[in-house]
Amino acid sequence: MTNTNNQTKWAQFGTLITVFFFWGFVAASNDILIPVFKKEFHLTQAQSQLVSLVFYIAYTVGSIIYLIISKTIGKDLLNKLGYKNGIALGLSISAIGTLLFYPAANIGSYHLMLSGLFIVAFGFSLQQIAANPLAVVMGNPKTGSQRLNMAGGINNFGTTIGPLLVSFAIFGSVVSNNSEASIESVKNPYLILGLAFLLVAVFFKFSSVPNKINLDEVASSETESSDKILHKKNAFQYPQLWMGMIGIFVYVGVEVATASNLPEYLIEKLNISTEKIAPFISLYWASLMIGRWTGSVGAFNIKGSAKDILRFLMPYIAFAVFLSVNKIAQHDITPFYVYAFVIVSMIIGDILSKGNPARMLLIFSFMGIVALLIGMLTSGMTSVFAFVSVGLFCSTLWPCIFTLAVAGLGKHTNEGSSYLIMMIMGGGIISYIQGHLAADNLLGIQYSYIVGVICFAYLAFYAIAVKGVLKKQGIDFDTAKN
Repeated sequence: MTNTNNQTKWAQFGTLITVFFFWGFVAASNDILIPVFKKEFHLTQAQSQLVSLVFYIAYTVGSIIYLIISKTIGKDLLNKLGYKNGIALGLSISAIGTLLFYPAANIGSYHLMLSGLFIVAFGFSLQQIAANPLAVVMGNPKTGSQRLNMAGGINNFGTTIGPLLVSFAIFGSVVSNNSEASIESVKNPYLILGLAFLLVAVFFKFSSVPNKINLDEVASSETESSDKILHKKNAFQYPQLWMGMIGIFVYVGVEVATASNLPEYLIEKLNISTEKIAPFISLYWASLMIGRWTGSVGAFNIKGSAKDILRFLMPYIAFAVFLSVNKIAQHDITPFYVYAFVIVSMIIGDILSKGNPARMLLIFSFMGIVALLIGMLTSGMTSVFAFVSVGLFCSTLWPCIFTLAVAGLGKHTNEGSSYLIMMIMGGGIISYIQGHLAADNLLGIQYSYIVGVICFAYLAFYAIAVKGVLKKQGIDFDTAKN
């Protein structure tokens, strides 16, 4: 199956995005586990970042195993196994990981908790390798980044409610003012999550999501001239891919490191107690939802003023979702109203990008640098909102990088996708590096965010370089039709 016309297959796409929700729910929930584990297991800030390191390294291990199996059988694993079958298998593996939370919580084992998270993310790696290319080809590949934005918006709905639900499970009722974490209470939400994984796996198995896609046909539809298509022997011979691999590494790095080190900043610099951190983490991940809902507007077949109105309306609908779920959770949301003005900067960036993934990557990388510098050079809630706004500017970078990196790869798309998923390990490695530099005898927690500035600087470089690389292959996203 390949859908290279302008029409998105919404029924199939609606099924596909359920897994995007799970990825976001678990990843954001890790940011609640980090300060809890740090306190209960008496860890250093660097040691607490092992949660992120183990979780994201699992993606790399999963991708390597995927490649080894593909080379061994002499055929791409997903082409043999099937795309929806691969996603169902990945969900089943993740469900096994959630089972480890039960004995880990009962005996209070940090290492067993980490093992459970590793297996959950290991299953996610196979899901990601399959789901991202599927999202790109369920319509015109040139608007694939906008569909990935929409899928990412669902992902970030998961990241918005994940910290709240896990925080509730650990600390109990918000109104009880309970500040004591219970490691044993961690097991319950993850066991429920495991059951959900299994139910969705069965649903996928019998869904209309395709098992096969024609990747060479996709490559032909992306280029303006078929004689410019590169038919390389392996994926690494495409410059857009290996540069994009570094891009995914630093992008996931800055996204995850900013969030996972934020609790320590709130505790140390603003004296916010652990049980009251959840709304701030929720806002950070909701910021990605805000940006991705905005960036997905181009995936709809609407024109003119209606599209312009939606570009202003969608981010505030997403922001209203954040306010609503936090109000339901009985958090004080009045300090967050001012964030509505911060969202304006993201809207301006989206308008300036004109739907071009390379241009959007450049603009938002620059805005991310500015946000981090403001956070490092100010104090109080100004610095907090500056760090949180990094979520706005990271929001559309994954689909931008992924779309640019696999453009023109043809039959090597799955291989390229697995390499990109492998680089998700940047989320763990860069979080650990920042956590190490956050020590008081080094940079301290506030100035450790210079790590993110360096990450955004590379992304700006990639945005400029990849545009020229793709033009030589006859691929120009300025010609994409919405």
